[in-house]
Amino acid sequence: MKIKHDFPASSDSETPFIHPERPAARFRPLKALHHFRELIKDKEDTEQVFHIFESLPRPGFRKDARAFVESDKGKALLVSEPNLSGLLDDHERLRRMPEGSLAHAYCDFMEKEGLSAAGLIAEYDRFSPQKYGDLVEWYGFRQRDTHDLLHILTGYGRDALGEACVLAFTYGQNPALANVFIAYAAGLNMKKQVKSKAPIFKAIREAQKMGKACPRINEESITDLLAQPLDALRERLHIKAPHFYHEAHARFRAQEIDPYNMLAQPA
Repeated sequence: MKIKHDFPASSDSETPFIHPERPAARFRPLKALHHFRELIKDKEDTEQVFHIFESLPRPGFRKDARAFVESDKGKALLVSEPNLSGLLDDHERLRRMPEGSLAHAYCDFMEKEGLSAAGLIAEYDRFSPQKYGDLVEWYGFRQRDTHDLLHILTGYGRDALGEACVLAFTYGQNPALANVFIAYAAGLNMKKQVKSKAPIFKAIREAQKMGKACPRINEESITDLLAQPLDALRERLHIKAPHFYHEAHARFRAQEIDPYNMLAQPA
């Protein structure tokens, strides 16, 4: 299948679903374990996450990608949203959207945390400079580029448990083994490092269930989502306040443990 659009890919005006030079995915669990051990040393080391995803490919990914890019909705988004990073980093445009919208919450979050969509892409490019410009890549990049939006939609922070919960939520949406592996392995590491009765695994499981109940965010029009009131959008997407995540934070703080720096503290 080939679709004409403005996604910068092949040398002509058509883009293949899978580039003929794209290598086959390889399942390498021991490599994933090695990179997870590196990740827990520094949760900001995003490159380790990419290695884990490469080592634990999802068998049904290409099937889902094909179904979406061949749908009317997918074809329309190929034209209207060929590249999400330009949209997500245009805070001037996003700030013109209504007050209380996802766009304003997203800008607040990214500016506070010093993050950008381009920064995430730069991290990925250092890990994988080779680009194939096919539709599988376009579909996969939509999953990558909407990660920080999930923090806003779900209410999970950038603390260790919050990141694990976002990955569990993502697994509920797109069941790549890497998502659930990192989420539960991170939970196990938290349990090992910090002696607490905080409901860590309940929080992760709750996030996974919410992700499954929510329509796939990467298959939605991100432009449309950004313009909508955040509270109403969460209700429409079946995203509830994360009860066990907040309970875990409360228990951590009751023990004078900072949830955002918990793995740096002695058990």
